[in-house]
Amino acid sequence: MNLNPLTQINLFEHKEVFNQLYKLSKNDTLPNKILLSGEKGIGKSTLAYHLINLVLSENEEHPYDFENNKINPDNKSYKLMLNKSNPNFYLINVLEEKKNIDINQIRELIIDLNKSSFNNKKRFVLIDNIELLNLHSINALLKILEEPNENINFILINNNKRLLPTLKSRCLNYKVFLTKDQSIRIVNQLLNNDVNLVINNELFDYYSTPGKLLKLIRLSKEYNLDFVNFNLNTTLIAIIKDKIYKKDKSIIEIIYSFIELYFRKNISSENISLLKSYHYFLEKINNTKIYNLDEEALFIEFEDKILNG
Repeated sequence: MNLNPLTQINLFEHKEVFNQLYKLSKNDTLPNKILLSGEKGIGKSTLAYHLINLVLSENEEHPYDFENNKINPDNKSYKLMLNKSNPNFYLINVLEEKKNIDINQIRELIIDLNKSSFNNKKRFVLIDNIELLNLHSINALLKILEEPNENINFILINNNKRLLPTLKSRCLNYKVFLTKDQSIRIVNQLLNNDVNLVINNELFDYYSTPGKLLKLIRLSKEYNLDFVNFNLNTTLIAIIKDKIYKKDKSIIEIIYSFIELYFRKNISSENISLLKSYHYFLEKINNTKIYNLDEEALFIEFEDKILNG
């Protein structure tokens, strides 16, 4: 199952934001610094790729299909992006096995942007997971955001994390969101199936994004996990006990969400002990993220004290 936002040629939701950006582009007033903020996995990057293709394919064969919100896979600009050879597009994201966007990635970007363009089209810089920029990277980025070269547009993706005001203030911020029903509808369209037939409804009782649901479906196939009959407890036990998070780092955020969901479903005003554990583990999760601590110790402690307690 391919979850790469670049390959999602259909835009199923976010039509309101996309229409606003479309009108700005048509009027040649598209902001050159856009921030898309929202929960991870709701399709912000997919939205960005559709906007970029809309602009770059305008005077090409097989342009963007605005009526159906669809990228034409035969479009030249899109093909070049797939091949990572489009001179008008730059992607910055966290490198594999890294936890932050490195300063060298921004330095290389600056060098490329200072080179002459091969054509007169706009150039787009998409920076995903902008909250993972370290302080040195942010300072380097701020310099080019303040005075970008002509025809350069920045699209920054933030996963509802705190950003430095100096960075946020330089961008036009669009808040992107989905309801639970919209998330389920997207997954059903991508699967061409009913998600309730492949995942127990209890696993997305609490708000879950299409990205998380699709990762769960992929996990169930790769590791032979019966998420149809698994409830929240048995899912957490299976993932933590077999240390699947070590084999697939992308599910760590899912485990965090499930731990919070576990407490929300089981906590009550009478159970003071569980309430204290809830605040304790929320703080541990927060500290683990902030200080890049080892997740394994947290998960094992949760399994020992809560699931097996």
